[in-house]
Amino acid sequence: MHAAVIVFPGSNCDRDLRVAFEDAGARVSMVWHKDTDLPADVDVVGIPGGFSFGDYLRCGAIAANSPICQAVVAHAGRGGYVLGICNGFQVLTETGLLPGVLLRNAGLKYVCKPARLTVETTDSVFTRGYEAGAEVTFPIAHHDGNYFADEATLDRLDAEDRVAFRYCDNPNGAARDIAGILSENRRVLGMMPHPERMADPIHGNTEGRVLFDTLVSALQPA
Repeated sequence: MHAAVIVFPGSNCDRDLRVAFEDAGARVSMVWHKDTDLPADVDVVGIPGGFSFGDYLRCGAIAANSPICQAVVAHAGRGGYVLGICNGFQVLTETGLLPGVLLRNAGLKYVCKPARLTVETTDSVFTRGYEAGAEVTFPIAHHDGNYFADEATLDRLDAEDRVAFRYCDNPNGAARDIAGILSENRRVLGMMPHPERMADPIHGNTEGRVLFDTLVSALQPA
């Protein structure tokens, strides 16, 4: 299984994401934002956390207009898999691959701490390794993690079982406690918490590794 991790100026979790994919058994290519194409045999694209382009304009807005994002959108359009974490989630909403937007945290402060989440659906290659309703803990580290969408979109996400994770104790004011959502075809996941930071025993918690093991196993050639 081949994963591509996109790197923007200001990405700071790209290496963490690479290690999480590699530890799960994937081959990983690091792809610079000015590249115009993804490697030909890529199965999943990972967009890491950080502060792409210094979060100028809007978080993820400039990154979403980088040359490589056209290739990411095309990859998703062909049915390819995409995982966006933190700043990566912001980029996915800015490209239109996921609905909604990430606003400033309700408290208007940067929040960095472990966050308890519930797994809302197991109907995706990202979450099927968990039990529905299971509680997991992943770190958060963001200033703009307040997920917002209009009521019709929120109702549709709920009705279509596309909310992947919800906060148990909402740290940022996100609508309906949403911490992560899936695309209509369930092949694109955007989430604010960092599973890659809970993927190694040295972290004291390996609940995040389940996501990577499950994804890599599902996409591994028979």
